[in-house]
Amino acid sequence: MSGKAAVTQIVKLLVPAGKATPSPPVGPALGARAVKAIDFCKEFNARTAHFKPDVPIPTLITINPDRTFSFTFKTPPVSYLLKKAAKIDKGSGAPGSDIVGEVSLKHVYEIAKVKCMDDALKALGEERVARSIVGSAKSLGINVVP
Repeated sequence: MSGKAAVTQIVKLLVPAGKATPSPPVGPALGARAVKAIDFCKEFNARTAHFKPDVPIPTLITINPDRTFSFTFKTPPVSYLLKKAAKIDKGSGAPGSDIVGEVSLKHVYEIAKVKCMDDALKALGEERVARSIVGSAKSLGINVVP
């Protein structure tokens, strides 16, 4: 009997849409697991070509024992979507200290609709997701107006 059993590995990365390259963070994360980063980059860029360039895409890569891989991606992070809606580059340094922008409740529900496409959030419902988005907005220093 051998010392180690082969196991499936999971790698989580945040990669800009259509801009995956074998340089960090993709290259080192996959290279350490003996997967060819260039193969992942080609497939990822082809599958994310329909997104706007530079949109960060949370990606879940499943690496099999035979060094083959598959991946799925989720919707962009709430913080990214809120900053785009508020037209700001970054949030405030400390939560609750400064108001750096504002979004309408309509924006919050549009973001909630986008986030409800993720499998993990479908069961929660749009209203609960919207409430969590309002909390994220407050921590970024974005005011939510009706």
